[in-house]
Amino acid sequence: MSEIDVLLEQNAWRFWDQSLSGKSRSALESFAADDLLCHVVGQGQSPATVRTWIHDQTVVMGIQDHRLPFVEDAQDFLRTRGYNPIVRNSGGLAVVLDEGVLNISIVLSEKNHSIDISTGYEVMLAFVQLLFPEGEGKIEAYEIVGSYCPGSYDLSIEGKKFAGISQRRLRQGIAVQVYLCVEGSGSERARLIQEFYSIGIQGEETKFTYPQIKPDVMASLNELLETNFSVQDIVIRIQRLLQHLSKQVISQSLTQEEAELYQFYLERVLKRNQKMLEG
Repeated sequence: MSEIDVLLEQNAWRFWDQSLSGKSRSALESFAADDLLCHVVGQGQSPATVRTWIHDQTVVMGIQDHRLPFVEDAQDFLRTRGYNPIVRNSGGLAVVLDEGVLNISIVLSEKNHSIDISTGYEVMLAFVQLLFPEGEGKIEAYEIVGSYCPGSYDLSIEGKKFAGISQRRLRQGIAVQVYLCVEGSGSERARLIQEFYSIGIQGEETKFTYPQIKPDVMASLNELLETNFSVQDIVIRIQRLLQHLSKQVISQSLTQEEAELYQFYLERVLKRNQKMLEG
């Protein structure tokens, strides 16, 4: 049995679905939730966990995005288009969240054995491949040049990106996160970020090389698989997949103790975001 199989076939999986309850809330709350889960899973206070989450009309900027020469103009543009810009305190660049984008966090513990970075990515790749048998043999992981937030674990079908994977590590816990563009138009989301960078740079020379967005290299799963999935269809699939992978699936939001710890992480995330926005 491979290390990937061992990590996926847990004795028990905890499942926390925020695909409906988190929609109207700030994506900053999701960063705090994953920090909290890293803590409790990493310390052995919770089983390995899968969390699903969706946020309305948000652009999550990376730290480098906030250093754009005309970042205020770029953020104002997003607001006029109905998007709320926020800054995350980890790596990566701007991504679009909306009601057609399903985010999945897989949270694992390193308490008993270490998990290297590439293994974390491979676990999510395998999970997504299991989730979509329609894409068998087609879903690949490599950098899609011209996509937003490009990385070596961009997920694509026939050269068109539909997902990106990131990782967060804290207190011996690892949160591997993927955003899945399920519904809608991938190229329209890419055009929004293309315009964001155009307004943010305005021809100025920058130390950091921002991506040259090519909207036609991005698509949604529905476009690529010629399907008509809703994000809720995929949430149901995730529950079924966890039941297949594990002896027990525990559907659970936060315990009282976890809720108190969550407040600590939320305040920390909010303070960091405010500091970056002011800076």
